Amino acid sequence: MTTADDLFTEESASPVVQSVALSHLSVELGHLYMEDFRAGEARLREHFRRVAPWAQAAVEQTAGLLGPNRTPRISTCFLIDDYFTRFASPPEVISALVTAAAAAGLEIDYVARESGCARAGDVEVATLVAEHVVHEPHEGVNGGRPPVTESGWLSNGERSPVTTAAAMSGPSRWRPPRQSAVQNHSIFVDIEVWSGPPEDRLWSCPFLAAVWQLQRLGLLRHHGRPIAEPVEVKVEQLSESWDEMPAIVQLNPRANALRAYRTFTPLDSRFLPIELAVRTILGQVWIDPGVDGQVCGRARGEGMELPNEPVGRISYAFL
Repeated sequence: MTTADDLFTEESASPVVQSVALSHLSVELGHLYMEDFRAGEARLREHFRRVAPWAQAAVEQTAGLLGPNRTPRISTCFLIDDYFTRFASPPEVISALVTAAAAAGLEIDYVARESGCARAGDVEVATLVAEHVVHEPHEGVNGGRPPVTESGWLSNGERSPVTTAAAMSGPSRWRPPRQSAVQNHSIFVDIEVWSGPPEDRLWSCPFLAAVWQLQRLGLLRHHGRPIAEPVEVKVEQLSESWDEMPAIVQLNPRANALRAYRTFTPLDSRFLPIELAVRTILGQVWIDPGVDGQVCGRARGEGMELPNEPVGRISYAFL
């Protein structure tokens, strides 16, 4: 994925799309919020105890898909919310996570900061992705509802029209919203992507989670270069400041690549509405064909045929 700036460069000056290392599967072992951490060690241990069998099942399934005599490349990651709230310090939080995961027989290869999905270094990552949300006006839309770039709201279909009854006329008739790709009955959702003024924009949790999925799928680029490459740091060497911690930290020096052909996330059922929003957002993000073609071509070379749409490469287990 490249920025809008690339559209104004000469074709001969177009950046070369750099490839990234890819695993077969990226397993996210959790997403930590302040309330989870403050609930104490027992809450963390219980979380990993519930996740462990699903993570193991994903490993076995991937091995089965690859066939005999092939070792699957699988990496694990964990996302920490340092965007909406700040709690404790990186060494304290990550040390607690590593210990709790180990008690369940799990190893966390990578830890990512949620704020790194908004901005990583000098790259406004969330803005970059937002610029690639495709706005498709529906039939009959008269411009009364602005596009997501202006309103901060995105839907999966046509909203109920807002009508004002003219003087001396009868009440207007209500018309229901309609899902774009409907099967018999609509499941219509309206998603807040961001709030606040442009100079102080607050990105929503579902949108940052969508950015994180694109990162895990190896589909993010800035001028052809990967964004937020993992930095290998030992837990005891982590900074006390979240702002000074790299967007993505590699804890396991022997880990397979963070990014992968497919992602799997076992998570609590309370996240189901968020993931519905994530999938809706991803279904409307334009992916650079050069980047996507590179990933799909490499998968094909390993005997894996990926779904055409990136959202089809994402799977979950709701606990």
